[in-house]
Amino acid sequence: MSSPTLARTRLAMIAAVAAALTLSGCSAQTADAESLGSSDFGSSGTAPESGTAQALATLETLPVKGRAPKTGYDRDKFGPAWTDDVRVAGGHNGCDTRNDILARDLVDETFRPGTRDCVVATGVLHDPYTATRIDFVRGQGTSTAVQIDHVVALSDAWQKGAQQLDDATRRDLANDPRNLLAVDGPTNGQKSDGDAATWLPPNKSYRCTYVGKQVEVKAAYHLWVTQAEKDAIRTQLASC
Repeated sequence: MSSPTLARTRLAMIAAVAAALTLSGCSAQTADAESLGSSDFGSSGTAPESGTAQALATLETLPVKGRAPKTGYDRDKFGPAWTDDVRVAGGHNGCDTRNDILARDLVDETFRPGTRDCVVATGVLHDPYTATRIDFVRGQGTSTAVQIDHVVALSDAWQKGAQQLDDATRRDLANDPRNLLAVDGPTNGQKSDGDAATWLPPNKSYRCTYVGKQVEVKAAYHLWVTQAEKDAIRTQLASC
């Protein structure tokens, strides 16, 4: 099998499993995330009416509680960073999660020779958070230009139910493609561990998809929202 064919096969498998894992009715948000780089930001960032209605309905099923203390939180509680040892889409495919997401979200990728199209060397990101183009070049001083964001930040998840999950489920959450996006590095740093009540992407046309993905992930992993967070998500979805 040729190198390009291997890459296409790997990405097709990731997309297929992600689709199977997607919360019923929330496929609009997942499809938008997977099509970044080939769609215009206005169309890819605006959730279809049916997707918005489903996200609003799912939002109403999420428990509303206060934010628990951050006591005990550590990134290691969610397993080794970008481990391939997970049960979600892309797990056990021989490539780490970071490279899986780079391969999914970048276009015009090239791969490091000898890695069976696993390690992304270069590519172009049409960043959903800033609506800008970023040329990705792997290297000590350049790789951080593109970072992989946890749409539901792990420390936010920890304070809203993830500390009650078992180790394997937390590993899945940290590596679930539904909760991951390749984005502009500095913007990801600005987000930090904010939820929808404290941070939304600067690119307003992507905000509907963004909060829809947060609702999807929180429902899938039985996490809760604060009242301020729920109000912010509801307000955003109402404008979609």
